[in-house]
Amino acid sequence: MNFFGVKRTAAYVVVGIILWICVLKSGVHATLAGVVLAFAIPLRTNEDEPCPLREMEHSLHPWIAFGIMPLFAFANAGVSLQGMTIGKLFEPIPLGIALGLILGKQIGVFGFSFVAVKLGLAKLPSDLNWKLIYGTSILCGIGFTMSLFISTLAFDSSIADDAVSARIGILAGSFIAAIAGYLVIKRSLKKDPDPNE
Repeated sequence: MNFFGVKRTAAYVVVGIILWICVLKSGVHATLAGVVLAFAIPLRTNEDEPCPLREMEHSLHPWIAFGIMPLFAFANAGVSLQGMTIGKLFEPIPLGIALGLILGKQIGVFGFSFVAVKLGLAKLPSDLNWKLIYGTSILCGIGFTMSLFISTLAFDSSIADDAVSARIGILAGSFIAAIAGYLVIKRSLKKDPDPNE
């Protein structure tokens, strides 16, 4: 289709769905169908023609970033919320992990940024202020993939309770970091950023 100059996105979507079903039924991981399909969709076209791959990427980005990826991460966290209580969040493992994500990222990201600017190793961009940098450092506490990976290395898989406690801490810390970071950045953007703040 690419070779013959097919530019309609709908044609690639139809072929992509058929390809995905075939790969899934073959027993191979269906993600490979998406990779192969992406290689086949035209990236370069004449200047007066739209680029199908860029158009698809642009239109799908908000759905993937704000819907599919969070759902995928949550579903793959493998945490049963049955019997969940507030008290379990304050047990040592989940509390330590949540505080590590919330406070550790703030101290690390904001602290090193502040020190780097003050020592002259870096320069604060003119359109940013310290409140926005701080809000971003809070958002860095959102962690699923790497946090889950590290928790599988840190805790013995034979002790199921520890693994579940770690996942609860990751989810709680990420959720709090997302809300707090959003609120700080939203409040910071109400006024024009002042680099001296």
